Amino acid sequence: MNRSIKRGIKRGICLVLSLLCFFSTGAVNVQAADYWPDGPAVESPSVILMEMSTGTVLYEKDSTSMNYPASITKIMTTMLALENCDLDEVVTFSDAAIDNTEGSGIARDYGEQMTMEQCLYAVMLASANECAYAVAEHVAGGDINKFVDMMNEKAKELGCTNTHFANPHGLFSEDHYTTCHDMALIAKAAYENENFRIIIGTARYTIPPTNKHDEPTELQNHNEMLYPWQTLKYRYEYCTGGKTGYTDVARSTLVTYAEKDGMNLVCVVMHTESPNQWLDSINLFDYAFDNFQVINIADNEKNYDTSEAIEVGALNNNKAFVEIDGDANIVIPKTTEFSDAKSQITYDDMNKSVVGTISYTYAGHEVGKADIIKTGIEVQGFVFDNEKEQEEVEEETVSTVRIKPLTIVMIIIGIILIGVVGVLVKYLTDNYYIIRHNMEVRRNRKMQYSKIKKRKNRRRRRRR
Repeated sequence: MNRSIKRGIKRGICLVLSLLCFFSTGAVNVQAADYWPDGPAVESPSVILMEMSTGTVLYEKDSTSMNYPASITKIMTTMLALENCDLDEVVTFSDAAIDNTEGSGIARDYGEQMTMEQCLYAVMLASANECAYAVAEHVAGGDINKFVDMMNEKAKELGCTNTHFANPHGLFSEDHYTTCHDMALIAKAAYENENFRIIIGTARYTIPPTNKHDEPTELQNHNEMLYPWQTLKYRYEYCTGGKTGYTDVARSTLVTYAEKDGMNLVCVVMHTESPNQWLDSINLFDYAFDNFQVINIADNEKNYDTSEAIEVGALNNNKAFVEIDGDANIVIPKTTEFSDAKSQITYDDMNKSVVGTISYTYAGHEVGKADIIKTGIEVQGFVFDNEKEQEEVEEETVSTVRIKPLTIVMIIIGIILIGVVGVLVKYLTDNYYIIRHNMEVRRNRKMQYSKIKKRKNRRRRRRR
């Protein structure tokens, strides 16, 4: 077999092996990139499960359809009250607060007074409608419509796209609706408030006697996953609080929070039949904790040098100028690694402290993002950072140069002296041998003259 045939066979074998390696490797990568754990079967028609530190939606079912929220509305009411009032402010119950509410409540009376803190515990634990109305009036200076406007403005600010509130308590109104996705955004924002977390995580609370009630009022949290209000069957170990809701039209609604292994979850269930709100929430929480992990971005990101992630107008070698937000995370399946997530830097939300954002996706899901933030260290730019700065420097240089006559005269004299010295040196160099010869001639003549003079002197002496 000649060499050309052998060489052809070798090339063919190498090509086949290369193709096999390519396709086998490609198959593995495609499988890893496309893998997202299947969620459990849920009975509720509209649900969502969100990891709050990243905003990642881990599971959703018809989460953008409009539904009536019922009393989970009170999450928005409580959040606005905490943002605009102190807990020790005194709330006075108006006639409207008593007359315009029905359903769940704690039997408050006209003119009764409670602190804002006591009212909010009644709102969130006992779902007291008259307390929600009184809180809204207090926050808005007595104007309930103004408070409703505040609710809708806040919803828009949080990114809600299909939400409209008509009251602060959630009693049925055709103009009072939201979606599971929008409600998750509201619940996530509320959970960032420490006082909110304390209130919703409280199992029992006692309102002391008031100006209208001589006996204390005992409150018990209605969330069966946190505390056994009617049964122990649905208590969930990792539940940190939430809010229940029900009307004949809205049916059962539920917002529940849970935390485990650094993962903070919120689950929203709407328009379902009891006990599906409890069972579906528990199954979804177990699904998330069993299948997903939270990973810190700053501790694992190796693809970006934050000192070069932005243009700072200088040859910047100071790696401490910017850094990745140390609190930012991504959430991905436990079977994957941080490096499996795809990332991209954007500069859409730049401000005084944020210079860019790294966004992460995995298997078609947005799984987290991290701001690139300034550290506060000032970096001095070089003279030629850009054309504009160069022009400014040149203008400044021209404006600061002052011409002095004496300086010019001294410069001219110096130039003349240098020229004279140069000419003299050149003359001496060019005539070195002539000058030397003349000096030797003069010396010889002098010596001859001295000898003649000596001879004459000797002759004179002899004659004498």
